[in-house]
Amino acid sequence: MANGFGEQVVAGYEDCPSWAPFLGFFGAAACGILANFGAAWGTWKSGLGLCKMGVGHPGGVIKNLVAIIMAGVLGIYGLIVAIIIAGRVTQPDNAAGINTYSQYNGWAHIGAGLTCGLSCLAAGATIGMIGETGVLATGLRAQGNHARMFRSIPSSGDGEDGGA
Repeated sequence: MANGFGEQVVAGYEDCPSWAPFLGFFGAAACGILANFGAAWGTWKSGLGLCKMGVGHPGGVIKNLVAIIMAGVLGIYGLIVAIIIAGRVTQPDNAAGINTYSQYNGWAHIGAGLTCGLSCLAAGATIGMIGETGVLATGLRAQGNHARMFRSIPSSGDGEDGGA
């Protein structure tokens, strides 16, 4: 098969070196580590806001668990993608001693792992910050509604105040 320059392109050792599977496993590891770090970060920040809000309005704790659950799901996404990437890394053919996992696949798997991992890291940070702020705002609103509900109503002038 010619490449346009009159030379024949042959897949061989240069395309599938022995170190290429490292790239794929590195991509899987990066995906799992970064995604779970993002999930932990989001859970921590949202949980911190939930604890702050729970001090003043304990009845709203269960209602505001959504951000913590969303942050936890990020770790599951990272785990699923890491398993898919690691499952696509092929072992060398022992009978012939030839590696069939190419550099192209390795670099593609690093790209996929870093993309998923860094996306989950950024999403975890965002969920944490927005979750903390949103939970605190919900607690403040609930406290304001509670205070308004138990406010005393001024008298309507029925003559008990001395009648000027």
